[in-house]
Amino acid sequence: MEFSEMMERATRVRKRYAEFETEKYGARWTNEELALGFVGDVGDLVKLVMAVNGRRGIENAREKLEHELADCLWSVLVLADAHAIDLERAFARTMAELEKRLNAHD
Repeated sequence: MEFSEMMERATRVRKRYAEFETEKYGARWTNEELALGFVGDVGDLVKLVMAVNGRRGIENAREKLEHELADCLWSVLVLADAHAIDLERAFARTMAELEKRLNAHD
């Protein structure tokens, strides 16, 4: 799947969630609430990484880790969209900066 397809799919799913939230809670989540949800997902991710590396006992940890990584990626894509960030461009620029910094140490 291309990055643009991932972005489109993530935003499409977010729109469906926004409809659900409005129906159930009377309003869609704010950008701050989306970020807080992401923080919760990162906490789950950490526990699963620990389990996969033998530091916690969680059944089907590897499967759950796959899911949580994808869930975290979805959150990042949705947050980027919500803040009008061109994440593909930002990623390329950030990687170039990191590589330049690393090359300076060679």
